[in-house]
Amino acid sequence: MTSAPSAYSTRRAVEESDRQACFQVRKEVFVGEQNVPEELEYDAHDVTAVHVLAVTADGTALGTGRLLHGADAAGKTGGDPAVGSLGRLAVNREARGLGVGAALVRAIEDEARTLGLAAVDLHAQTHALGFYERLGYVAYGPEFPDAGMPHRAMRREIRPA
Repeated sequence: MTSAPSAYSTRRAVEESDRQACFQVRKEVFVGEQNVPEELEYDAHDVTAVHVLAVTADGTALGTGRLLHGADAAGKTGGDPAVGSLGRLAVNREARGLGVGAALVRAIEDEARTLGLAAVDLHAQTHALGFYERLGYVAYGPEFPDAGMPHRAMRREIRPA
């Protein structure tokens, strides 16, 4: 086990190697730790989504998240084309508590602003509600199951760039 990294940065995943790093983090966290079936973890939206990646100076992937927009987001956001959908936010176990998750959320919001979106929605596992509330997200609607775990919908208004 290596010691936790102190310095990291976030960036949009553009290269195929970046995207593979995103998928590897998701596999470790969602499939490995949370027992989400692999066939549920990856979907057609992965092709069109904006993916972000948190990496150390040596390129080690610490976390990832994705932003759905346009038609891909409509099913999760009530059909409002000005709202993006943040999802698949995952941080490796050894990097938790370092602010990586919050940095990834802010990176996704920056990408949403670049796309001209006015708000970002997400479906939070209920144990993570406090994390998202601290970042300015507000829960709405009833609790619902997703991949066998309780979730709530949340939204944060953002100002376009």
